[in-house]
Amino acid sequence: MKRSVAITQQVLSRLGTRWLPFADAVTEDLPLDRLLRLSLFQVSVGMAIVLLNGTLNRVMVLELEQPAWLVSVMVSLPLLFAPARALIGFRSDHHRSALGWRRVPYLWLGSIAQFGGLAIMPFALLVLWEPAMGPAWVGPAAAGLAFLLVGAGLHTTQTAGLALATDLANEKNRPRVVALLYVMLLVGMIGSSFVFSFMLADFSPVVLIQVIQGAAAVTVVLNVVALWKQEARDPSRNRSAERPPFREAWGELCSQGRTARLLLAVALGSAGFGMQDILLEPYGGEVLGLSVGATTALTALFALGMLGAFAFASRQLSRGADPIRLSAYGALLGIFAFSAVIFAAPLASADLFRFGTFAIGLGGGLFAVGTLTAAMRLGEDGQAGLALGAWGAVQATATGLAIAAGGALRDGVGHLAASGALGEALSGPATGYSAVYHLEIAVLFAALVIIGPLVRGPEDEVLRQPAFYLAEFPE
Repeated sequence: MKRSVAITQQVLSRLGTRWLPFADAVTEDLPLDRLLRLSLFQVSVGMAIVLLNGTLNRVMVLELEQPAWLVSVMVSLPLLFAPARALIGFRSDHHRSALGWRRVPYLWLGSIAQFGGLAIMPFALLVLWEPAMGPAWVGPAAAGLAFLLVGAGLHTTQTAGLALATDLANEKNRPRVVALLYVMLLVGMIGSSFVFSFMLADFSPVVLIQVIQGAAAVTVVLNVVALWKQEARDPSRNRSAERPPFREAWGELCSQGRTARLLLAVALGSAGFGMQDILLEPYGGEVLGLSVGATTALTALFALGMLGAFAFASRQLSRGADPIRLSAYGALLGIFAFSAVIFAAPLASADLFRFGTFAIGLGGGLFAVGTLTAAMRLGEDGQAGLALGAWGAVQATATGLAIAAGGALRDGVGHLAASGALGEALSGPATGYSAVYHLEIAVLFAALVIIGPLVRGPEDEVLRQPAFYLAEFPE
């Protein structure tokens, strides 16, 4: 057995970084097995996102027959904790621990919160299923608490985990390591969606409970394996160490001059790409007449677009490209993508719609990679947690608010169109969706206006980044 492992390692080492994905992110202090093990916390976060926003969203509306407004409130509850990511990152930067850890306590607390929310969720769903089992308010209150705990846990885990990865990687490899973690988030979402779909093919309350309980157990296992022996203990981080006030640290971060503009650009870009999150599949089914299987495949196209964005970003940034300029390219590509989706309806072209979906993923991925890379540079001098937390807080909050606004705008405009208030030409079902897509184009234009002055000039060093690439893909 040991001989086989040795031979395998020897063969892999000869392949080189050109053929091994993410091998270029490996260093002597951060070997590949340790890096991949660390990335497991992103898999648990992706699994939680799919469970909350996908599986339980559908089950609560259809199988449990809960009001759509109640389900929308439940799904949006995790967003209440998103703005706290900056504070979580700051606290992990300056955590005073007798054991000498900074990130591990927050990773552990986040894991426990995720597990706790998933542990009580089956019982909350049972009360929702059978209201006679208790007072009417118990079911919604318990479900709300479960969703809130899971949301708090995943935000805490992701913020502390990204900060830990930033600490472990050197300056040259740091962006590649964080990029690997975000690819693993995507892998976790895609993989868990297939697993949940397979296990819930023959739906029953018992199977649903087993799936949620299994997800809770897997979450703890993945996160414990991810954080095990990752952070070295530093006795200097004891309880006598001084911690600067959050306001002072935030002011120092913002004093770099471009932080506020960068975060505003992140908010606008995330909102511009996020409004369509729950509308693409209904648009394909209602307007273009696509089947359930065909609309489900859109998720794969969107994911492929994001993976393509990572590959393209890796090659461009490794050649010295400006991450802010790359973000602008992503926003510009999003404008063309939403235009393709809009024109798919009058042209009755499902292929144009599929191309637009792929391009949305590609543009959104480029925008996210570029702004994250720029935010990482802002987090030098011991502020990695604060900078990444601020980026994550703005990105998650803007996306969540945009999703809610997009659904409300689609319903409002669609109602006006159906009633004939907008005229005969705009009475079709595509009008409500088109209004959202046009608004997204306008928001992305605004993001381009905000992000334009941040583009790096020859003398500009604030956002200059080291080489960033996932792995050199074979040509």
